[in-house]
Amino acid sequence: MSRGALLVLADGRFPAGGHAHSGGAEAAVKAGRVTGAATLGEFCRGRLHTAGLVSAAVAAAAVLGADPGELDLAVDARTPSPALRVASRRLGRQLMRAARATWPSAELDALAREFPKGAHQPVVLGLVARSAGLGAEDAAYCAAYESVSGPASATVRLLSLDPFDATAVLARLAPELDLVADRAVEAGRRVLAEGVDELPCASAPFLEIGAEAHAAWAVRLFAS
Repeated sequence: MSRGALLVLADGRFPAGGHAHSGGAEAAVKAGRVTGAATLGEFCRGRLHTAGLVSAAVAAAAVLGADPGELDLAVDARTPSPALRVASRRLGRQLMRAARATWPSAELDALAREFPKGAHQPVVLGLVARSAGLGAEDAAYCAAYESVSGPASATVRLLSLDPFDATAVLARLAPELDLVADRAVEAGRRVLAEGVDELPCASAPFLEIGAEAHAAWAVRLFAS
């Protein structure tokens, strides 16, 4: 196992397409729910314990060897918004392209053949982590961190928020990120024993509704 590979995978400069997505922050800013550092913290906390937890658990389960096709269907079932399903598959496809160039493996090749239009991003993330020699905990941390780092970075652009304040939001969430990663790995292990119904079903209705509204905008800074 190489923790150096985790740094590469979690780096915002890794060309996985995340920079083009706000994680729902753009819609939340327009709706007036995110106006500064304090409300960004509330938004990220909610996202971490809902969408972040589900993604982290799926990624952990994929590393541990759960069937990617079943995991992909489970993500579909936990993503009511068509716009978010499209965004997740788009991100999965871009991550796959970057990962196959960085950590080539027969397993990634097989997943790309099975899902030519892209598997859901957390499913791909889990298999990428395994191809990079990482474990379930690493994948869970990566997914959980992505769930909050994307909105924080986007809000710097959307609100001209001080980058120091955005980074401080992430730092204050660190203990909760640990908790979410631990819960995700536990869920991933249960999936192996009892099936994908053991994945969390934490919901975030505002994210789903906001994504559908955002998809209809004529002008936007981010793809989602």
